[in-house]
Amino acid sequence: MNTTRDLVRDRVVAAFAAAVEDGRLPPFPPEPPVTYEVTRPGSPGHGDYATNAALKMAGKMGRPPRDIAAVLAAAIGSGDDLISKVDVAGPGFVNIWLAPGYVESAADSIRAAGLDYGRAPLAQSQRINVEFVSANPTGPLTVGNARGAFVGDLLCRVLEAVGHQVTREYYFNDSGAQVEKLGLTVQALKRGQPVPDDGYHGDYVGPLAESVPADVWQKAESEPDRTGWILGEWASEQIRAGIEQSLANLGVRFDMWKSESSLHTDGHVARAIDKLRASGDVYEQDGALWFRSTAFGDDKDRVVIRSNGEPTYFASDIGYVSEKFGRGFDELIYVWGADHHGTVARLKNAAQALGLNRDATNVLLIAWVHFVRDGVEVSMSKRTGEFVTLDELLAEVGVDAARWFFASRAPTTGIDFDIELAKKESSENPVYYVQYAHARISSILRKAAAEGLKAADSLAGGLADDPVALGLAKDLLRLPDIVRDAAEEQETQSITAFATELATTFHAFYRDRRVVDASDPATSAYRLALVDSTRLTLAAALALLGISAPDSM
Repeated sequence: MNTTRDLVRDRVVAAFAAAVEDGRLPPFPPEPPVTYEVTRPGSPGHGDYATNAALKMAGKMGRPPRDIAAVLAAAIGSGDDLISKVDVAGPGFVNIWLAPGYVESAADSIRAAGLDYGRAPLAQSQRINVEFVSANPTGPLTVGNARGAFVGDLLCRVLEAVGHQVTREYYFNDSGAQVEKLGLTVQALKRGQPVPDDGYHGDYVGPLAESVPADVWQKAESEPDRTGWILGEWASEQIRAGIEQSLANLGVRFDMWKSESSLHTDGHVARAIDKLRASGDVYEQDGALWFRSTAFGDDKDRVVIRSNGEPTYFASDIGYVSEKFGRGFDELIYVWGADHHGTVARLKNAAQALGLNRDATNVLLIAWVHFVRDGVEVSMSKRTGEFVTLDELLAEVGVDAARWFFASRAPTTGIDFDIELAKKESSENPVYYVQYAHARISSILRKAAAEGLKAADSLAGGLADDPVALGLAKDLLRLPDIVRDAAEEQETQSITAFATELATTFHAFYRDRRVVDASDPATSAYRLALVDSTRLTLAAALALLGISAPDSM
C-alpha cells in the first residue's frame, strides 16, 4: 500500500533520476549510498512535505545545495493530481504542497476503509515473534508488570497493521527456586503454620492453600523431598491461569504460553549446548561450563552449567533463542525490563554462535513505572504482599485510561502514572479529551440526520476554497505514515500524539465552521463528510491502541 508520503517520495526519486538523465544534474557515484528524508515540516507555511535531498546530495554532485534544489523542484513539477506547488527554501530544502483534489480523494478513501484506515501493509512482510510480560507465576500480575503488557500488545498491533505476521508469546519460569518457595508457602498455610521468612506473604496465597486438590496434597505429603516443587508447580499453574484472565481483561491475548521447563524436557537446551560444544564456543573450567561470550565482544565469559550440574537461566535463554528461530521466525523481539540490560549482549552473542541472525535478535528494554496516588508513590513487592494488582488498577481507572497512559510515552522513558489524573473525566485527561472529540462528532452527525441533512458521497470539489477544512483533511492523511513509523521504530507514542493533535484540530474547525446548516445544505454536506472522516480516523487510531471510541459521553 502506498501512503501519501510514499507517493511524494516516489515523485522526488523520479525527479532526481530524470534530472540526471537529461543532464540538468551531474551523475553521481552510487556508492556509498546517500539517504535523504521526505518529512512533514513543523510549520504548514513550509508545505505539506519537505525534502533535504539537495542538501544530502550536494557533496556527491559538487554543486551548491540551492542550485540542486532549484533543479529538483522544477523536475518534481506541480499543478497536477498530486502536487499543487513546489518551492526552494533555506539552504536547499524543497517544500511540497499537496493538490486539493488529491487531498479530497484520499480523504474519501477513509470512509471506504472504516476502522481499517491507517493500516498500511508493506510490500514485504515478516514472521515476527514478540515475547512480553513473562512475569513469574508466583503471584497475580501487579501494576509493576503492566507496562510490559501494554508495550508488547501495542507493538504487536502496529506490526500487524503494516502486514507482519506476529506471534505473541508469554514465557514463564516454572522451574526456578521461587516456585519451590511458593509451594512451601502453600504447605505452611495449609498446615496452619507461619509462612517461611523467604516465602510469599500476599493475601492471594491463602485461597490457594485452601483449594489444593486432595490428590495433589497427598502426592506432596508422600514425597517430602519434593513437597515444595509439587505444590509450587500446581500453585503456579493456578496463578498462570489467573494472569491469563487478567491480561484478557486488559484486552491482551497470547498465541503461545511457553514454560522454561519445556525447553529442558523437550531437549532444546541440550541440543543448543551440544551445538556450541561442536563449534568450540563453550569450554569447561572449575567444574562449570562456560560460553565464550568474550569472543563476540562481551566483557567476560558466561556460565551455562554450574559446577553442581545445574543449568543457569542463560542456558535456558540459549535453548529458547534456538527453539524460536527453529519455528521459522524472521525476527525475535524480547520486551524486557530495563534491569535486564546486562543480558542483551550475551543473548545476541549466543544467537550468533549458534549460526542464527544476531541482528534479528532484538531486545526492547522498557523503563520502570512509578505509580503515584495523591503525590505518594505506591510501593510494590510480591514477596511482602505490598502491591496493587493489575486487576485493581483496571477496576479503578479503566482499561482505556490505562492503555492511553502507557502508550503515550516511549517505552524507554520512565513514567509517573498519576492514578487520580487517569480517573478524571475532563480535558485534563488526554484519553477523555480524544474520546470526547469522537463522541462530539457522533453527536453532530446525529443532529444533522435529525434535521434531514446528510454527508456528501464525495469531498471532490468541496475543500479547495476552504483552507481550514483542507488543513483538517490533510491531517487525516498522516495516520498511515505514523503507523508505518511506529512499526519501524517499535514505539507507539506517536499514535497518541496524533490522536490528540487531530482532536485539537477538529475542535478548532468546529469552532470556526458551521457544520450543521440547513440554510446551506451543499456546504453542510461537504463538512459532514469531512467530520465523518475525522470520526473514523480517530476511531481507527484508538482501535490501534486498543481503546474504545464512544459515540456519547
